Amino acid sequence: MPDLLLINARLLTLGGHEDPRRGDAMTDLGLIERGWLAIDDDRISAVGEGDPPENVQSDAVLDAEGRVVMPAWVDCHSHACWIGSRIDEWTKLLAGGSYLDTLAAGGGIMSTVRAVRGASREELAQTLLERIGRHRLMATATLEVKSGYGLDAETECRMLRAVHDASRMTDILVTGTYLGAHALDPEQPDYVARTIEDTLPAVAEEFPGIPCDAFLEKEAWTLQDTRRYLERAVDLGCPIRLHADQFNSLGGVPLAIELGARSVDHLEASTPEDLKRLAESTTIGVLLPASGFHLDQRWANGRAIIDAGGAVAVATNDNPGSAPTPSITMALSLACRRCGLTPNEAITAATWNAACVLGLEDQVGSIAPGKRADLQILDTDDERLLCWEIAPPPPPVLLIAGNPVRFEVGGPE
Repeated sequence: MPDLLLINARLLTLGGHEDPRRGDAMTDLGLIERGWLAIDDDRISAVGEGDPPENVQSDAVLDAEGRVVMPAWVDCHSHACWIGSRIDEWTKLLAGGSYLDTLAAGGGIMSTVRAVRGASREELAQTLLERIGRHRLMATATLEVKSGYGLDAETECRMLRAVHDASRMTDILVTGTYLGAHALDPEQPDYVARTIEDTLPAVAEEFPGIPCDAFLEKEAWTLQDTRRYLERAVDLGCPIRLHADQFNSLGGVPLAIELGARSVDHLEASTPEDLKRLAESTTIGVLLPASGFHLDQRWANGRAIIDAGGAVAVATNDNPGSAPTPSITMALSLACRRCGLTPNEAITAATWNAACVLGLEDQVGSIAPGKRADLQILDTDDERLLCWEIAPPPPPVLLIAGNPVRFEVGGPE
């Protein structure tokens, strides 16, 4: 007997694929127009069409009454572990300042680095836990969190330990990424060499197989140094990702493809030729439209990637400098209006494809037996509402690992 039986649901299973959805397949939500699912403990135990069979019964039944039931969000790109404030810098941006000029002057990322270096592991974990709560409120049940505000071995490892600590204090799935190649520390003349030769191996030893990320950009890491860093990460057995083409096209997309990166993220300044190469590769393009909204009104051309047969994900990029938001639905609204995605493609991008970016497709991102029971129930029978509304409210019903977080519509009988 399942712990919970959910019936009469418009199920967006996102099932039917083992790999990232690409091109036209991104419109396929694995729809069961009227279906049911059963939950045992923290897992989905069965899924079906129509009414559940007689041998699948439960004392706890939730009638969705035709509402959309779909996976909770998978946020595959965030910088949610930080301390301090960058609001003063934001007001200067409003007055016409430049993000890269601020970084070059020792502000931006480096101002957060100084604050993080002065924080304890416990302070970082507690602050992160509070931000996790904001993501959880918005129906995100899987959250990637990067380091990158330490820029030395001691602080980077402290950040990653804090991410691990916070992950044990929440019911959502939290996964860490080492962003060692972030800003350039002007106080360390040999910073690049130390990061590649000392910090990266130390992180890989303490966190075997951790994904490694880099920020390739003017005033940040060069193409040559990024290559050295990513090649070293691959040698250490770590999957790789890359921030590329946020402000300038510097060769990051071809590098990410060549080295077999899981994803290349941002892409606002990518050339049409690079987007076509990306679409033809196994690397997933991650769109971060909240950055364009917050900074400079520039947007990645997600439509071009999908039309060329590529795979796209969407994430919040939650961070204090360029995308201060925990709302995936805000990012999806922008992805449809500014990056060219359809609502179906946007939903795929923030569930199944996002899970593939994180290598967690066997656990989350779709509704299937054996998956975590991370589910949201919308107060509508039309999933396009998620993207039509601009930053809509959280779903009225949310289950994380099979446990009810919110029941504002209906409830178990």
